[in-house]
Amino acid sequence: MALQPTLRPLVIAGRYEAPHTLDIFLDYVCPFSAKMARTIHTVLKPLVESGGKYDGKVKIIMRLQVQPWHATSTYTHEAGLAVLRVAPGHFWKFSRVLFDRQEEFFDIPVSNLTPLQIREKLAEVAASVIPADRVNDFKELLKNRPGHPNGGIAVTDDLKYTIKFSRQNGVHVSPTALWDGLIANEISSSWGENEWTEFLAHKVIV
Repeated sequence: MALQPTLRPLVIAGRYEAPHTLDIFLDYVCPFSAKMARTIHTVLKPLVESGGKYDGKVKIIMRLQVQPWHATSTYTHEAGLAVLRVAPGHFWKFSRVLFDRQEEFFDIPVSNLTPLQIREKLAEVAASVIPADRVNDFKELLKNRPGHPNGGIAVTDDLKYTIKFSRQNGVHVSPTALWDGLIANEISSSWGENEWTEFLAHKVIV
């Protein structure tokens, strides 16, 4: 699948040049996405990375899936894109930590917080993962652009790209998975090692 060069670190497992692509669309404040993220880390990554059965054959792309019915979905994905900019090697670790702490960003816990306070909480999450000398850069990327009352922030264009990519591919909810560009409706967040092993054995043809 196509991937904007600045978003190349969204390839979270496998080699970039691998012929097969598994795109997985996840929302940081979706419980089912959190479950899928844990499976990616414990089951899929060992299979497609160095020494794994599908090393060099499959790559996994984490696609950011903003779901506006979750109040903080936009803010959390902005944070993910900011980490991608300032500390790309820490993106997956940041994502895992944010998934583990997602309940802090559910609707009720943030209902009395301002956007600035939500972003400050996200900066605290980022600071627990990325190098200390990159935290201020992260915070700068989440600041509103001066002189533009409705102009977004520094990563807004990347956010637009991810949303447009989902829309043009008919992806509406998370988690959704694409195998070599086609939606694989059979894939579920409830899948474990057995289901993924069977799926890959059937699908990997090179």
